[in-house]
Amino acid sequence: MNYHQAVYDVPSVFESCDRPKKPKAFDNTVGGLIPENLVRHGLDIPDLPERDVVKHFVNLSQMNFGVDNGLYPLGSCTMKYNPKVCDEIVSWKTVSDLHPLQDPSTIQGALRLMHELEQMLCEIGGVDSVTLQPAAGAHGEYTGIQLVRAYHEANGESRKEIVLPDTSHGTNPASAAMVGYDVLELPSKEGCVDVEAVKSAVSKDTAAFMLTNPNTLGLFEKDVCEIAGIIHDAGALLYYDGANLNAIMGKTSPGKMDFDIVHFNLHKTFATPHGGGGPGAGPVGVKKRLEEFLPVPRIVLKDGKYQLDNDRPKSIGKVRAFFGNYAVLVRAYAYIRLHGGNGLVSVSENAVLNSNYLKTLLKDTFELPYGDLRKHEFVMSGRPLKAKGLKTMDFAKRLLDYGFHAPTVYFPLVVDEAIMIEPTETESKETLDLFADACKKIVAEDPEVLRTAPHNTARSRLNEAKAARDMIFSWRGYEKKMQADAEKARPC
Repeated sequence: MNYHQAVYDVPSVFESCDRPKKPKAFDNTVGGLIPENLVRHGLDIPDLPERDVVKHFVNLSQMNFGVDNGLYPLGSCTMKYNPKVCDEIVSWKTVSDLHPLQDPSTIQGALRLMHELEQMLCEIGGVDSVTLQPAAGAHGEYTGIQLVRAYHEANGESRKEIVLPDTSHGTNPASAAMVGYDVLELPSKEGCVDVEAVKSAVSKDTAAFMLTNPNTLGLFEKDVCEIAGIIHDAGALLYYDGANLNAIMGKTSPGKMDFDIVHFNLHKTFATPHGGGGPGAGPVGVKKRLEEFLPVPRIVLKDGKYQLDNDRPKSIGKVRAFFGNYAVLVRAYAYIRLHGGNGLVSVSENAVLNSNYLKTLLKDTFELPYGDLRKHEFVMSGRPLKAKGLKTMDFAKRLLDYGFHAPTVYFPLVVDEAIMIEPTETESKETLDLFADACKKIVAEDPEVLRTAPHNTARSRLNEAKAARDMIFSWRGYEKKMQADAEKARPC
């Protein structure tokens, strides 16, 4: 084991400024491009040369782990490698210099790209129309549930309940609740949806059933068509969480399973940037009867020109500024065009192959609940660690010392000490073998080594509960907290 993460004493850019911070005005002297009344004065920012700024952020990146460093088997998240050619395309001036307020006649290429991306996603998802506006998967869920509400209200109904299984992503019940629905969670049976429970739960108050297939255990919901029949017979809609679409492209589609609404995670399935709070995209696709409720504007081709159609009286309105995160959409478009239809089939085939290969290597080291064959991911139980007085979290932290990001742990809740692993299609057999060997070595190690891990990273084990409760996202926030703490410590 030779992995050691870089360690630098990296102060914030505010602290590392070697000259006093001074109010700076935006330099508007060249060309006067910004009207004087819009120029900001007194900017409280560090005065650092570019060289120091680059050094600062490169050092920070070397003290972190990402999809470019190595295997990132974060189950349910599909943390695949992002092809750099897609980033290069986004840097072209024909992409980066566009402005969303330009007249549609001047952005015909951009509108064509988005229109074609919508059509591609329609084919992949088996739906009739797609909106590209939502900025993340959870935002796509929220948009989808708003469509559910609009559909029922247009039919003169006021349904109150969203039904979902206990293996669903946590964002599913959260999105439903945000739209104002009551949430009914059904217990699963052998890791899959219990059809009898669905029959008992669905009523005239049911607005939709939310499901992902394959589910979060990596199991394919073989009864999905029967479930769809039950839901539709009750007048409700079937919603597809697209988190696990990476497992089925070209083999089947949500549309073929009779789903009415589908959200796509472009960062998962089509390798656009993942996380960071900004670069997201969660398009939503619908069957024909829901098309009139999609957000505006809609991109339409009329008389050989692409136009923006806002004349949609039943639309739920806008859910995102302008057209969505355009640069992310361009990356997804490039990824799909680079692969082509056969290439996307291979993506899913290799993702499933890698998952089952790695599962076979590890199933005797941990416990594998609910049968054997999996799709793109699998969930094991870390219960064997309990015999040594260890927890799954100890194992996860120790993996960092071997140069692997930890898998998802403690989710889904239906598996005790859950370890959720998704290798994706972008990793080689050699990498999977190294990961499996590391897992086996860790389980055989001295328990005290695991309890105090990680040891070879830039930071030792962090207090995650404190980090979640005491969130500080900016330098100014940190300064305020330090001042508040100082006030509290001052003698009365």
